[in-house]
Amino acid sequence: MEIHQIRAFVTVARLGNVTRAAEALNLTQPAVTTQVKALEQSLGVSLFERAAGRMSLSKAGERLLATAEQLLVQSRQLKSEAKQLQGELNGVISLGLPSEHLDFLRLGELVNKISTQLPLIELQTQIMPAMQLEEYVSTSRLTAAFSISVYPPRDVNWLPLRSISYRLVLPNKMAQEVSLGGWSEVAALPWLDGSLGSHTHLLLREVFEKRALTPRIILHSDDQAQMDALVRAGSGCALLREEVALQGVRQGHFTIWGNVKMEASLGFITPLESVESPLTVALISMLQRIWHLDGASTT
Repeated sequence: MEIHQIRAFVTVARLGNVTRAAEALNLTQPAVTTQVKALEQSLGVSLFERAAGRMSLSKAGERLLATAEQLLVQSRQLKSEAKQLQGELNGVISLGLPSEHLDFLRLGELVNKISTQLPLIELQTQIMPAMQLEEYVSTSRLTAAFSISVYPPRDVNWLPLRSISYRLVLPNKMAQEVSLGGWSEVAALPWLDGSLGSHTHLLLREVFEKRALTPRIILHSDDQAQMDALVRAGSGCALLREEVALQGVRQGHFTIWGNVKMEASLGFITPLESVESPLTVALISMLQRIWHLDGASTT
């Protein structure tokens, strides 16, 4: 049952004719007829008695008409209140970001929605390691943040967006040198790591610590989004998102080592105390549409 179907039902009921209803709704006659039939199927009752080109309300239609009209009024009120709410929201959104490609975060789509739906809002972004993002959101120093975590973070509202797999990636020359080696030989290679507290740093340490090893780190970089370029240049090995790793392998830029996958999740976090604030509700609603999260909820 859709609101446009209810609108078609009410209009035909008041005008008594599909042709006139189609003109009033700026639709074709078949479109109006289809909407009315779809509503009847959804409700399981016949709303009209059809005879000699005229449609008159059935008994069920007469009983349901008043309720249908109320739903249309409530729909208009809801849209009006939403527009008023959007117009009242103003100020600054401080949005935290992990070091990742902006396309992967779908940041452009979010910025577009904020600029069109919340025109009085100014958006500011800050790139931080995962642990710092969670700390800054939990203490309300950030309005919200995208965060990549192995486990849902505590002390914040967490809206999961998608799962992520990471792979160990080696420059082609180094991969050839350790082709017959094991974890010890791989750990001894030069490794490019994320900044302390970043999601890649935590995952890289974990995968080697499980094997009682420590990778030889030669670089800590805040710019995780460009790490694949360093591997491609032969600077060292790194932990890369699986999509990036597979693309690099197809292009012959580097090699994935082993079959190990490290799993994490991309989510959107907001302060606990702001879960019902109009701004948080608006942001969550936008993200649910962008990421097609029907019925998703924060935890």
